[in-house]
Amino acid sequence: MRIMRLLVMFDLPTKTKSNKDAYIKFRRFLEDDGYIREQNSIYSRNLLSRASAEAHTEQLRKNLPPAGHVVAMQFTEKQYVDREILVNTGTSGSGGNETPGTQLFLSF
Repeated sequence: MRIMRLLVMFDLPTKTKSNKDAYIKFRRFLEDDGYIREQNSIYSRNLLSRASAEAHTEQLRKNLPPAGHVVAMQFTEKQYVDREILVNTGTSGSGGNETPGTQLFLSF
């Protein structure tokens, strides 16, 4: 048995009421199904096996909103933990001159 992580990224329209309702419904489905929010439109879920990941991917297909894009990626937990998080710790200069700042790399 190999612990897996399913990462779901989405870009859904929210200009109309029906689009907003579909967005909220999809987000609630993810939360109710045990996904945790990584960023605004990125959720992940731990799974006990590749078969479980496939089953949850199928549930995603059944709950897709009518418009927009949804991407699901499967990782082993080791691959997920080995990711790098990049954070710009610099500040922008005065007068609109942007300084690139220092990049902070977090490795797990």
